[in-house]
Amino acid sequence: MEILNSLGVLLGSSWSSGVNLYLTVAGLGILNRIGAVSLPGNLDAISNPLVIGIAVLMYLIEFFADKIPYLDSAWDSVHTAIRPLGGATLAYMATANVGPALQIPIALLSGGIAMESHLTKATARAAINTSPEPVTNSVASITEDGLVAVVLGLS
Repeated sequence: MEILNSLGVLLGSSWSSGVNLYLTVAGLGILNRIGAVSLPGNLDAISNPLVIGIAVLMYLIEFFADKIPYLDSAWDSVHTAIRPLGGATLAYMATANVGPALQIPIALLSGGIAMESHLTKATARAAINTSPEPVTNSVASITEDGLVAVVLGLS
């Protein structure tokens, strides 16, 4: 029954991991740390200050990399493996107390959701890079980060 209570966090973090894994980890970790949410399973490990600090550092690097045309696409191509694995790992940790028979398929599904949102983002960014003006990348990046924040808030 706990899995149903965790469904919002599972789906929200899966989708948002595909868009911005580092903001997802930092956001969930901070929300858990201040007591705004109670994370399921072993997911409370991401509220460790070291994990939050590294996630924030990586988010800041990604924040600036996302604003530069073509660098953002290179960053996304490297993260084609990282983001889905991160989404699957978050789901695996969140379902630590349901047993491997459910934990593994849920992690696979969550990784698939993260991959789908990542590929949608990466494809849109590749199309945006063909635009001759520099503002579109910044607007897209800030919009993506805002969507991640909203999804985390809703989940």
